[in-house]
Amino acid sequence: MRVTPRSVAAAITLLTAAFLATAGTPASAAPSPTGTAHRTVKVCAAPTAGYASCHSVARTDVSALATPAGLSPANLRSAYSLTATGSASQTIAIVDAFDDPNAEADLAVYRSQFGLPACTTANGCFRKVDQNGGTAYPRKDAGWSLEISLDLDMASAICPDCHILLVEATTNSFANLGAAENRAATMGASVISNSWGGSDASDSTYGSYFNHPGIAITVSSGDNGYGVEFPASSHYVTAVGGTTLTSGGGTRGWTETAWSGAGSGCSTLNAALSGQATAGTGCSKRAVADVSAVADPNTGVSVYDTVLYQGRSGWWVVGGTSASAPIIAGVYALAGNEASIDNNYPYAHASSFFDVTSGSNGTCSTTQWCNARTGWDGPTGLGTPNGTSGF
Repeated sequence: MRVTPRSVAAAITLLTAAFLATAGTPASAAPSPTGTAHRTVKVCAAPTAGYASCHSVARTDVSALATPAGLSPANLRSAYSLTATGSASQTIAIVDAFDDPNAEADLAVYRSQFGLPACTTANGCFRKVDQNGGTAYPRKDAGWSLEISLDLDMASAICPDCHILLVEATTNSFANLGAAENRAATMGASVISNSWGGSDASDSTYGSYFNHPGIAITVSSGDNGYGVEFPASSHYVTAVGGTTLTSGGGTRGWTETAWSGAGSGCSTLNAALSGQATAGTGCSKRAVADVSAVADPNTGVSVYDTVLYQGRSGWWVVGGTSASAPIIAGVYALAGNEASIDNNYPYAHASSFFDVTSGSNGTCSTTQWCNARTGWDGPTGLGTPNGTSGF
């Protein structure tokens, strides 16, 4: 066949169309409640060595939304048997990278939409700092801004009376995120939520950033299915897996299965929690996850963000274990018990969770590492909150 500039251009057009038709649709996407997976995109780029990626997964099959379309605070509190009041003395710290210049204003819209009390700098509820505790904020990043909005909204949804401290790391390196983690710990955080991670790493290298006794630290398990990430694998944190949450079913009125994207498995680097000894993890070292909450973007949560991302601004439907980590942080804050416990506490109260017994996040050599079952399993840990007694 004779190759001409016109034929080359036509071929490029066809290839581009094929790419756009499939872009943003992970092959492992879990089915939606209607049986059809929505188009989604991972909000942050995959990390390189020494760096972390945020774990938000946003739906892209909807344009900018004028009204919320995902799960609401009332939905989440209903699903997890949580009260909407209490813990005004608690501070949830959100640690993320880069700056969200609209964080406080967007949070105000979310809270107003759902009838939550105002949480502002003026009334002393909200505070935003850089990793040094000042106001020299890092550069803006649209993907991480959406992550920040998700984290702030989920902390608010679960614990509306809690104070919120947003600490923005200069970059997404473990060193800078670790510095932000330490800053949150020194500024009075009761709970610290981390919705990011990278390749499994050793506590001997980075563990000091997360070793803060008396502070509950939650970390997303990851959005790439079976496999372990750090800092979810750290000995010092609560690793939070993910579920698909749909309304209806049983006396609870909600049904959950393991989300196909949730990270799980065994670290080869970090020590197991003592509480895992009788959980049947099958891991000789740290097993992931410990607990879980909704993370499937197909059954995602409502988020409000006005930093333009992929040409969209306003209400989003978002998932990923970036949603489940701040949800569990909010539950720890509601429990108000963090000063006297450590991350083994849930294992001593395993009956206090909704056990998730179906679903899978991949293929593994030991069944419970990637398949939900009765009791502990990798994708969902001990299960999801049934009130606060497990925390």
